[in-house]
Order: sequence, then structure tokens, then C-alpha cells
Amino acid sequence: MAKPKHPVALWIAVIAGTIVTSFMIVSLLAQPSIDRVGNPQNYTQIYQRPVIEPWGDHPLEFYVEDTLASMTLEQKIRSLIMANQPGTDPASLQSFVSSNELGGFIVMGSNVPESTAELLGVTSAIAGSTELPRLIGIDEEGGLIKRLPYDTYAGADSLRNEPVSSTLTAFTSRGELLKSVGVNLNFGVVADVSSDPQSFIYGRSFGADAAATAERVAAAVTGEDSSVMSTIKHFPGHGSAPGDSHIGVPTSPLTYDQWLSTDAIPFQAGIDAGSSMVMFGHLAFPAVDSLPSSLSPLWHKILREEMGFTGVIITDDMTMIEHSRLPEYENRVTNAVSALAAGNDVLLYVPGPDFDPGAIVAGVSTAVQSGQISQEQLDDSVRRVLTLRRELFPEANSWMPPCDERCFIRVTY
Repeated sequence: MAKPKHPVALWIAVIAGTIVTSFMIVSLLAQPSIDRVGNPQNYTQIYQRPVIEPWGDHPLEFYVEDTLASMTLEQKIRSLIMANQPGTDPASLQSFVSSNELGGFIVMGSNVPESTAELLGVTSAIAGSTELPRLIGIDEEGGLIKRLPYDTYAGADSLRNEPVSSTLTAFTSRGELLKSVGVNLNFGVVADVSSDPQSFIYGRSFGADAAATAERVAAAVTGEDSSVMSTIKHFPGHGSAPGDSHIGVPTSPLTYDQWLSTDAIPFQAGIDAGSSMVMFGHLAFPAVDSLPSSLSPLWHKILREEMGFTGVIITDDMTMIEHSRLPEYENRVTNAVSALAAGNDVLLYVPGPDFDPGAIVAGVSTAVQSGQISQEQLDDSVRRVLTLRRELFPEANSWMPPCDERCFIRVTY
């Protein structure tokens, strides 16, 4: 039987072992790891003060940025196209939007069946995923311009002579109707000021007085915004530009200062009321810019920087400018590149059957790769459109992202 060690020697061994063990633990804790942005991080910090937070400032922003990062260049471009195909067959229309990966679909008269239930079947087929619904728009102004035979609510042609409260009531009801049939975006608020009964836009305008028109534009936006997203049109203003923009590029004589004191006022009112979109008209204001406003970087800068609009900018139907009888605007691909380069976020097309956006996508891809359209500008447009679509998801503001390495942020002391 071995004799027990000397008590002093035993205590020395215990103390030495404790020191060695402590040193090893400290050394292990001091080893660096990699945080979510790839920077060295000390484990001691995590163990002392674990912090778990969603990436970004808000769940909606997280989703948008995560989705954007996963998209190819072609997918980004396709997401900025809203188009139409005739017909009421849900399967055919679903195939059209899905195969082309479109960000939106505009409902025209040819897509509207006899009953609201049938229309809901059509829109449900093209709606996309629950978490990222597709934009489904419509020109439902009421009065002279409406796609739905079941829309019995007043339009601007009569509302211009009624109290502002009547506009609020009509557009609240119209928004509820659109929501019930699966439409989530209305191109229905005409912000143009028109005093000429012979004008193309007169019967669709809220009035000849900018201030009175502005009140009704704000009421219309407020009314339908409780049910669907609202668009004001046709920026910078069709009322001072006589002619039909479906077959030409109407020209306004207004200077910038004159425009500010007239046509600009209803648009500012619509923006201040919370309009989600502004639609650019194919209009010319030579005293401001020689280019059609829809292709003008200057007019887009005015809308963003002078008027403070931060939402989505959409063109009027791009086939209209193709048919303007001006040879410089005959090329569909060139127009698409120019429109996005100018600052539009969404290209709208009502092209008839057999529309193939492939050439547009290829042309815009080349423009991005060459720097004619910056990658940053394209991503900003995609980001705005994704945000708008994501806001249609009822849980967008409460949804929590999956907890992976992005849930952790580095702790600083």
C-alpha cells in the first residue's frame, strides 16, 4: 500500500492544476469567432452579454433586403414590369405572369367577367405568393373610365360639382369594391387640372381650379387607401397639355414657375395624402425639358427632390409612346431603358396578346452592365416595388425572420 503524499506537496499540486485549468479556459474563451458581418468577435462577449436581434430595423426591411439579395439581374428587371394579357381564363393568365416572373398585372376590360365572383377567381390565380403578392392594378376612375360594370359609384365628371365629402365617400366605396374582387392597386385618381371642355382629359378631371381639384384628389386617395393602394396621374399634368397621349405626345406651354402654381398643386396634395404611386404621363413641357416627362430625368428629380415623393413611380402604358408617331420613340427596348434610366420604377404595358418581355429584359440587362443604368438605381427601384408588394402581406410588420447567424450582432463595451 502506497503511503499518502506529504500534505504540503498535495496542496501545491492542487493549486498548480487549478491555475493551468483556468489558463486553458481563458485561452479558449479568448479565441476569435466570426460575427454576422465577418468580423473577429470574442466568445467572452457573447457569453457575458448575449444579444439576439432581428437583422435590420424592421421585419419588413429584413424581408425585402433578403429577397433582393437572392435575385438575379434578370429577376430584378422582370419584377419591374407590369403587363396585361387579354382573356378571362385563370390558368392562361396565371401561366403568363408566372412564366415571365412579372411584378404586376393590369386588369383591362377584356379580363373582366360578368360576375364579381368570377373576377375574384381570375385575380386569385395571378396573385402570386401570400408572403409577396403580385401587384394587381386597374384603371378604375369611375364615370367615363371604368373597367368594372359593377362599379356604380360616382367619378370625377360629377364629383367635381359636389362637396369634397362626396369624393371621399365614392372612392372609399370604390376601394372596398376593388379589394373584394382581388385588386390591390388602383390607377384611378386623376390629378390633372382641366378647364377646357374639348380637352381629352376634361371629363376625367376633378376641376378647372387647382385648389379645388387638390382637395378632391386628397379625398380620393384617402378614401380608397383604406382598402387598396392609390395612384395619382398623369404627372406632371395632362390638363395643360391638349391632345391624346395615346396617339401622340401632348405639349404644355407652362414654364416651371407656372406649373408650380397650377398643375403641381393637386399632385402635391395627393402625395401628402399618402398616395403609394405616381404615374407619369407621356407629356412634353418644352420650357422645362425637351424630353417627354416619362423619359425625363429632370422631371423625376423634381418629383423626388422638390415634391418629396418616396413611393413607387410607374409609367403610363409604354405602348402609347411607341404609337406617338414620333420615330425616335418607336423602339420598345430603347424606350424601356430610357424610362428606367430616367427614374421610373415600374414599366407598364398593355400590349395585346403574345407579349414577350424577353427583349426588354435583355436590353435593360445590357444597359445595367454598361452603366447606362446603375446597379444601385436598379436595386433602389426593386427595393421600392418589393416593399410595396410585401406591405400587402397582413403580417409584414410582425413577421420575424428565421433565426440564423444574422440574428446576432456584435456586442461592444
